[in-house]
Amino acid sequence: MREATLHEVTISGGFWGDKQKLNADHAIFYQWQKLEDTRCIDNFRIAAGLKSGFREGFFFADSDAYKWLDAASRIMFHYKDPKLVKLVDGFIDLLGKAQQPDGYLYTYNQIHFPGQRWVDLQVEHEFYCLGHLIEAAVSHFETTAETKLLSIAQKAADLLVKEFADSSAEYTDGHEEIEIALIKLWKVTDRIDYLALAKAFIERRGTIKSFSLKMISQVLDSNRRMKLVAKNRQKWLRGHPDHKTFKLPERNKNVVPFWAAPRFVINALSGKYNQQHKPAADQKKAEGHSVRFCYLKTAEAMLAQIPGQENRIKLLREIWTQMVTRRMYVTGGIGSLPLSEGFGRDYELDPEVAYAETCAALGSMFWSHEMANLTGEAPYEDLFEWQLYNAASVGIARDGCSYFYNNPLTSRGKINRAEWYDIPCCPSNLSRVWASLGKNVCSFDHTEIRINQYFSSEIIIDSQRQIVLHIDSELPWGNHVKIRFDMQKPAPYDLIMRLPAWADGCSVLLNGQKVGVSESSVLPRAPSANGLDFFAARWMRLSRKFNPDDEIELIFEMPIRLIKQDKRLPKCGGKFALARGPIIYCLESVDNSADIMSVKVNPESLQPYFDSKMLDGTWVIRGEDIHGAPLIFIPYMLWANRGKSSMTMFINK
Repeated sequence: MREATLHEVTISGGFWGDKQKLNADHAIFYQWQKLEDTRCIDNFRIAAGLKSGFREGFFFADSDAYKWLDAASRIMFHYKDPKLVKLVDGFIDLLGKAQQPDGYLYTYNQIHFPGQRWVDLQVEHEFYCLGHLIEAAVSHFETTAETKLLSIAQKAADLLVKEFADSSAEYTDGHEEIEIALIKLWKVTDRIDYLALAKAFIERRGTIKSFSLKMISQVLDSNRRMKLVAKNRQKWLRGHPDHKTFKLPERNKNVVPFWAAPRFVINALSGKYNQQHKPAADQKKAEGHSVRFCYLKTAEAMLAQIPGQENRIKLLREIWTQMVTRRMYVTGGIGSLPLSEGFGRDYELDPEVAYAETCAALGSMFWSHEMANLTGEAPYEDLFEWQLYNAASVGIARDGCSYFYNNPLTSRGKINRAEWYDIPCCPSNLSRVWASLGKNVCSFDHTEIRINQYFSSEIIIDSQRQIVLHIDSELPWGNHVKIRFDMQKPAPYDLIMRLPAWADGCSVLLNGQKVGVSESSVLPRAPSANGLDFFAARWMRLSRKFNPDDEIELIFEMPIRLIKQDKRLPKCGGKFALARGPIIYCLESVDNSADIMSVKVNPESLQPYFDSKMLDGTWVIRGEDIHGAPLIFIPYMLWANRGKSSMTMFINK
């Protein structure tokens, strides 16, 4: 089976229809304005010689613009807003002018260090930026069939092939991303040298000799370069007194214990931080920077889908299981260590210190999706759903115009959403995922249809036979999903539907009559520190000749669940998290008079309730503590939408 394309699936309404509209109407334009305000787009104008000025932002700032372009390209397919099309076309023209004749495009070096290339690769993200350019080009080509941006990306990729097809391990980027991009570019161009380079980058990683010494050298040199840039900036400003002064937004706020800095240094020098400590084939644990780790494993899973590369599957399964059961929060968030933004030891899941970056959740979703494509196993789709609703969606406010970078599970009122950050990697990363959720709905061939995600949607299963599948989903709040066949003639199919681990069971009705289905589960059950059991997810198979307008109704059992945390977890060990369906809930101080950090709940009092006045209308869970005081739990993804407040999702009973 293959995954659906954006051309074959339209999110037609429901929860994700609303989110995609928010994305298209507000978030994407807001993000562009912030990129303009922070001079990120001006950097390309300066590189192109269209504007005088001083380049602003970190060395990797180009990638933020590319992710915006990726998101906008995906959004344009279903929301053909002329304003957005104009922005996209104008930015593509600008990139063409900024790109050097041989394909090089990296504004930090082009403006500050002309003539210097591929320096301090473990630190400065040249390949990472080009990877996001390539991904944006693939998205734009897939949605528009236009080749202008694709040509720009191919010039850059051709340069990489020319320079690094036979290079040493030292020329591997410190932040994985280019590997994913090159595989995607190979798929749309059929240029085998792109695939070969992606494979080489993966296999060279972790083989740099004397890595710690080289890392120290590159950090020192990168710092020298940054100091030179800062000195030149002050000089430039003195020479241009009329230039409007500028300051990047503040860094995201998070709790940083005293031990975080030395552990970060050790992590970086060992190579674990950017997965350079061992060859990819020898890595047995989720270690280092969590986004980088997930991007590497995503690329490996993509590579494993190619005939002849299947030997990677067993190790990928094992390391995914280790991450999910020992190094993942109950929200699905990953990355427990601040500063290193990465994994701690097994069970080191402090809810208040938790970094759990939005991009890390997205990276894990990319990996799980590719693992599902690779194996056809339900737990990967289950984790994708859980992280989408919880660990990822918490990163954007309900108005689409403020964000979280890191996502703690307990906060004492010192963390709030921000309009933008000095490192704004998460907003457009989230927007590009929302814009392309149609690709995650199902996989199919001529005999089987597998429903991976229950989003209200229309799916073209077979254009020649005019077979269209309609999904009408009440999730995540309601427990009914309807699937209807729209076709001219009867057709035999195996309809395979995911039974999520969060459901106690599911009734399946065909045209109003209950029918039996066969269930299958592949992965063995594994105890999990976070109390979640994604390994319980399985497939329900209904095999028959379907008739026009046949309707299958799924009624999931969706009880309120108290999810016990392993006693080995700091601060929340032995406590419970509250969930219903795919949504995890929390207590926010603005709603509760009780001390939310020490609540003992009466489990019998808990009831779901739709509150039309809460957060513009949402489902909450009402209950009482053991003394009869009222409690209100809101979806975790909606906390901090009403100013600063304390929050926790852990309770006693």
